[in-house]
Amino acid sequence: MRKIIYFICILIGINLYSPAVKASVQVSAESAILMDQETGRVLFEKDANSPTLIASITKIMTAIIAIESGKLKDKVKISDKATLTEGSSIYLNQDDVITLEELVYGLMLRSGNDAAVAISEHIGGSEEGFAYLMNDKARWVGMTNSHFDNPHGLDSDSHYSSAYDMALLTKYAMDHPVFREISSTSSYKAKSRDYPWINKNKLLTHLYKYSNGGKTGYTRAAGRTLVSTAEKNGQTLIVVTLNAANDWQDHIQLFEWGFEEFPLHKIQEPATFTLPAPNQDAEVIEASIKEEVYYPLTKEEIEQVHQKNYMVKEPLSFQRIGKRAFYLDGKLIIDAAIYQSSPSVDESPGFWNNFWQQMKRFIGDTSD
Repeated sequence: MRKIIYFICILIGINLYSPAVKASVQVSAESAILMDQETGRVLFEKDANSPTLIASITKIMTAIIAIESGKLKDKVKISDKATLTEGSSIYLNQDDVITLEELVYGLMLRSGNDAAVAISEHIGGSEEGFAYLMNDKARWVGMTNSHFDNPHGLDSDSHYSSAYDMALLTKYAMDHPVFREISSTSSYKAKSRDYPWINKNKLLTHLYKYSNGGKTGYTRAAGRTLVSTAEKNGQTLIVVTLNAANDWQDHIQLFEWGFEEFPLHKIQEPATFTLPAPNQDAEVIEASIKEEVYYPLTKEEIEQVHQKNYMVKEPLSFQRIGKRAFYLDGKLIIDAAIYQSSPSVDESPGFWNNFWQQMKRFIGDTSD
């Protein structure tokens, strides 16, 4: 009997599993997480799902909504309310006119609360309207322990998130090239300013050479909060710490440990192979996987990964006929699409016979 599994539920996808990891690192943070950017695998966590105050790392959400609005070239007139916002500032004046793009740079590099309010008023019509967009985006991203009241992160009993949720948001935001560009910028000079804004993220500016983005935060109630990303050997990691006395060192330590213990391993090359046919038209079909598959694994885990093919009875879009699923400890960790390889035209059975039949219909059959 053919060993083939018809996986009709492939249309709605498979839930991926992030294997539990026992870490040998300690952090000062009350809550912390280390996540692989590409796969979302959690490599380290400490009380990562507890909702708490998050301060200015809120602005990651503000930035990505502004970027996705498609209005970065808009000119924004600054309201009196924006200029009076307490806390960190880029020193906007009432009736200043500045592009939305420049406001996002001021938001991310200098953590301008005035910039956050100006962005919220331009995109959402008001802070309240923008908060609705923030919570809608949070639900879409999958942030289940988060609620946003404002665009800047000033303390509120109903404004909170978790380390895990903020890592999810950062993973999402980092997939956008404009966000990556802004987040990785050390210094930026707006046309409306005669001096540059220097990024407050010290990991990026001088502490950690692999740093390529992130956002700082602080209020007295929230403590020091920090989101940062780093890339090494083609792998990007995300660290989030909440209420951390020594956040810079926490992040460097987690990055170094993660890159050392969980490098990306190639577990699938592009390949062409045969599979038992899912119907009775043929004994086998030619199939292919078109892309390389990588996953962060320890040395011990590499040999424990196994794979299984799942097939549908009829090809889906682009001749997709199934998935190759990869498992660790019996749990699905990642998968790759399997496609049916189309035979070349001159090898298709009956091609020439069909060709001449069509030609006869076109020119008329003259055989008699």
